[in-house]
Amino acid sequence: MVNLSICVGSACHLKGSYEVIEKFKTCVENNNLNDSIVIKASFCLGQCTEAVSVKYKDNIYSVTPETAEKFFDEVIKKSIA
Repeated sequence: MVNLSICVGSACHLKGSYEVIEKFKTCVENNNLNDSIVIKASFCLGQCTEAVSVKYKDNIYSVTPETAEKFFDEVIKKSIA
């Protein structure tokens, strides 16, 4: 089981962190990865200027609601497969 943490601090919230969370939830369900990934809301990940910050396997990425599905497919899904 791996953790996928999405910052919900002020800067990330304003840039759509809750939309990113919802898109990730949909991706997890659509790919039957409920037993492999835990989605967690997190407070500041220290990358406020690069919001929305997403932490996955000790790396921090910048994701937007528009790029969330692509990020999931290219980074998360590939690392689990």
